Amino acid sequence: SQGVGRGLGRALALSLAKRGHTVIGCARSPNALHSLQKELAALSPSSSHTHLLRITDVASNSSVEELFKAVLERDLVPDILVNNAGVINGKSKFWEIPEDGFDCVIDTNVKGTANVLRHFIPLMIQGGKGIIVNFSSMWGRNGASMFSPYSASNWAIEGLTKSIALELPKGMAIIALDPGIVNTDMLAFCFGDSAADYQNPEEWVVKASTMILSFTSEDNGASLTVE
Repeated sequence: SQGVGRGLGRALALSLAKRGHTVIGCARSPNALHSLQKELAALSPSSSHTHLLRITDVASNSSVEELFKAVLERDLVPDILVNNAGVINGKSKFWEIPEDGFDCVIDTNVKGTANVLRHFIPLMIQGGKGIIVNFSSMWGRNGASMFSPYSASNWAIEGLTKSIALELPKGMAIIALDPGIVNTDMLAFCFGDSAADYQNPEEWVVKASTMILSFTSEDNGASLTVE
């Protein structure tokens, strides 16, 4: 899973580890990864060394390549690949958003996902199986006033997912998953105080991890929502 440093990615990594899965995770923050490593170790001290956490900026193809090499060195092949790293633009009308504000969202949300897929899909194809989950958003299926770059990035994820689904061999699946509305830092940024009215990541992850683990090749190309 990419983006395990905070929010939904972190909750998902811990939930899957509790269920006995080995976690390969990355994030940009060393502090966030260190604290996650400690939590994973506390869950199961005997198996904590099996998890692989690395500082990675998914927007950089060469950074993702270093993560990929580390996975290869350990002879790991992901059964489930989750692309959930995401950033959002400052609240503004499209024509008032500076170039770097737009680029940052596209670089992380679209190119970041593409960089991970570019490296890991061939490895999963060699393994003959695998489920890929690309986090999307309700704003990747509708417009979003004041958040057009974020919306555009999620529409791109939806299109990328449906296109790759047509290219994957039988036995594999790639799915666009809208996590639903969850009280994370990103939601607080968008919704303000009303974000507190929504489920927290710990409540959400019970449903989300069960759903993700239930995906099969029959779900290839689907656009789904955690409910």
